[in-house]
Amino acid sequence: MARRPKPQRIGHLVLNVRDLKASVRFYTDIVGLTVSDYIADQMAFLRCSDEHHDLGLAQIPPGSPLLQDIYRPQRPGLEHFAYRLESLQEIEEAAQFLQDRGVEIVRGIGKHGPGENLFLVFKDPDGNYCEFYAEMVQVTVDTPHTARVWDNDLKAFDQWEFEKFVVPPPDWGPSTQS
Repeated sequence: MARRPKPQRIGHLVLNVRDLKASVRFYTDIVGLTVSDYIADQMAFLRCSDEHHDLGLAQIPPGSPLLQDIYRPQRPGLEHFAYRLESLQEIEEAAQFLQDRGVEIVRGIGKHGPGENLFLVFKDPDGNYCEFYAEMVQVTVDTPHTARVWDNDLKAFDQWEFEKFVVPPPDWGPSTQS
């Protein structure tokens, strides 16, 4: 039986937002974060530490029927929060631990493009999305990072193209709404 995960720290959170550009301005100009990367006009990754991102902002599709609703996926608010593990092996053990206990896994194991972090997302008892991640790019004086814009494609979402997913891959694809 797999052993219980041992998170090292709370890592980052992702918010669904109504206006990505306005939110990036707020979190850079008002809160003081730095942009690390973008995925086209769909996501922004910001940091206040050595981690590639402490905050992710995800654009809600214009015209979403849930835009003004109370929080749930596809509406403004928390998409997920994350805890750092140390390695792929720990994430694999965590996936087995969750499965052994009947915890619903939402997506992963995968490797994101921006930040290059490994990920495993699952639900808590209230349906909140929680993530274990590992091996995120570290941005320091010795290892600087230049922000870039990623295409909104599978490589940005999962560089391994669902090969290590322990659940069926999501119905995923670039947004077709403009």
